[in-house]
Amino acid sequence: MNKYNMDKIVNDFSIGLFIWQALIVLSIGLWIYCLIDILKNKFAQNDKIIWVLVVILIPFVGSLLYLFIGRNKKLKLD
Repeated sequence: MNKYNMDKIVNDFSIGLFIWQALIVLSIGLWIYCLIDILKNKFAQNDKIIWVLVVILIPFVGSLLYLFIGRNKKLKLD
């Protein structure tokens, strides 16, 4: 292996690692945002506990479910 091939492998690895790290940071940020949003708002009956459990037990998918379904279930306060 020559120096050019080794540099290319290292650079490809670095870009891939950066992409994975960015996805993990975004996923954690989304998870935290959803938990804070759930805890700050009111829900009907036991919906708050259910959404907290869904987001905690199924982190990424639970966060997406909450964003698309759960946010519409919040009680509107006048």
